[in-house]
Amino acid sequence: MKSMEEMIQAAQKAAETIQKQMEDAQGRLDAIEVEGAAGGGLVRIKASAKGRVIGVAIDDSLLVPADKGILEDLVAAAFNDARAKADAAAGEEMQKVQMAAGIPPGFKLPF
Repeated sequence: MKSMEEMIQAAQKAAETIQKQMEDAQGRLDAIEVEGAAGGGLVRIKASAKGRVIGVAIDDSLLVPADKGILEDLVAAAFNDARAKADAAAGEEMQKVQMAAGIPPGFKLPF
């Protein structure tokens, strides 16, 4: 049988390994790209799964001064769409790490 000290050391090592895996996964999130769209694709925003906006594309048909308010609303909607997709991609990536570490689904890590 292992001593209490050996079990504590093993638990600490496991926690360090899980923390390193989580940090690695966080780093990969910035390389995962998602695209949000609004107005039937007239406004598109590319973002990383970490939420960093990479680019904005606006169809030329929307560049009408009188439609400025509509364009602003579509940019916000496309950003929100990209953010939702980024959150979903991040959740999937973190779930992979948790599964690989044998952590039960739904368990919230303190990192």
